[in-house]
Amino acid sequence: MASTFTLFNSAAGKIGDGTIDLDSHTFKVVLTNSAPIATNTVLTDITQIANGNGYTTGGATLGTLAFTEPSAGTWRWDTADFSFTAAGGTMGTFRYLVIYDDTAASDNLLGYYDHGATVSLPDGSSYSFTVSASGHFQITKTP
Repeated sequence: MASTFTLFNSAAGKIGDGTIDLDSHTFKVVLTNSAPIATNTVLTDITQIANGNGYTTGGATLGTLAFTEPSAGTWRWDTADFSFTAAGGTMGTFRYLVIYDDTAASDNLLGYYDHGATVSLPDGSSYSFTVSASGHFQITKTP
């Protein structure tokens, strides 16, 4: 299964200046088989898998957004788990799951997961992603 969440270089600044609003914007996840680069900034920098067979260009909308403070000085960004299901044929092969902010026209990138190996979904198969109990990522104040 996918490992840790990697934040794109520009995301921290865009969170800080409010361009990316973690609890009120619409976020989506796209699938790609091309390794994201830390300096990517917008969705057009990502080569998504082919549209069709259960995958829609632009990805799937993430539900149940939560940006909370579970303990003093630590903030967590979390969403509901999500999945993709191949329908009508084999879905394009992917390895990376990229999350972006779909609210702005530029579709600012937030971060990504590396599954560690390519995934192929034959017709009728599903890929389910369970978000960690710690959310996608945490921001912790240091003394």
